Amino acid sequence: MTTHELAVIAGDGIGPEVMTQALKVLDAAEQRFGFSTTRTEYDLGGRRYRTTGEVLSDDTLVELDAVDAILLGAVGTPDVPPGVLERGLLLKLRFAFDQYVNLRPVKLLAGVPTPIAGLTPDRCDMVIVRENTEGMYAGAGGLLFDGTAHEVATQESINTRHGVERVVRDAFVRAEARRGHLTMVHKTNVLNFAGDLWMRTFTEVGEADFPDVERDYVHADAMCLYMVTTPERFDVVVTDNLFGDIITDLGAAVQGGLGLAASGNIDPTGEHPSMFEPVHGSAPDIAGKGWANPVAAVLSLGLCLRHLGEVDAADAVEDAAATLLTELGAMAGPTMGGSTDELGDRIAEHVADPSAT
Repeated sequence: MTTHELAVIAGDGIGPEVMTQALKVLDAAEQRFGFSTTRTEYDLGGRRYRTTGEVLSDDTLVELDAVDAILLGAVGTPDVPPGVLERGLLLKLRFAFDQYVNLRPVKLLAGVPTPIAGLTPDRCDMVIVRENTEGMYAGAGGLLFDGTAHEVATQESINTRHGVERVVRDAFVRAEARRGHLTMVHKTNVLNFAGDLWMRTFTEVGEADFPDVERDYVHADAMCLYMVTTPERFDVVVTDNLFGDIITDLGAAVQGGLGLAASGNIDPTGEHPSMFEPVHGSAPDIAGKGWANPVAAVLSLGLCLRHLGEVDAADAVEDAAATLLTELGAMAGPTMGGSTDELGDRIAEHVADPSAT
């Protein structure tokens, strides 16, 4: 029997609630498909920071590096200043473990309400591959004369041929395995240095190693328009860190909301663990009320299982979540057709025995 070692970071707010449901579903998948996991829980996030003043120690980082994958619920509390957890935990993990691919599926599932009038599931099924360790989020820049009337702030976008090429190659591989179409998103018309590096790399890699994958280019601002008007034009999309952060949240809205959006922070080499998390935040205002939709956490588990090679289990998890969504009256809140715990039970039951639901 194959065993996978997982680190579980439930986090803050609704994080522990949705994580509980994902682990229920994982239990059902293990029993049905004959694999197992060992799980180590880590108390990281806003509550831990308020108690100890520590975000992520070097010793904990070493421990996490020894697991096969990380499941994260959500982190953040209102009394922790912005940037503390983002840079000290989330970005630190991405950079330390070289999780250079941020993977965000954007797929409208049957029965899910979308704000785009007339949009149907057959027109919205794409995967966005966001570069995850460079760009504006690399932390390059600084302040001069801070606190004065002459203050100057600089924030530099770092783009290397190595970093761009490896994420572009990953996107080509994913496009080759799907419908054979890859779109690059940038702003080559005004960001001439970084844009030129991205475009040359995209073209050279495609022509040399993926001649059967059709290539397209879209400006980042136009991408926001097309995701709303003609999402069917996209199969796999590759883009830089900042643009990817923006367009993937728009994609989440198109597919029905952040409560349904899954993500993976992936090291495709397997040298370090990859991390999987729902895109939504910790939502402290609804914590403990049973209003959090667990589907994003469950779909993130599906991404994790697929990454670990448990493809049949991943398919079953995604199918179970999609089946539940066709039955819900709403995607979040007290009218969504059951509590967080009840929805988790229903998904787990479908994974265990699809014929029984």
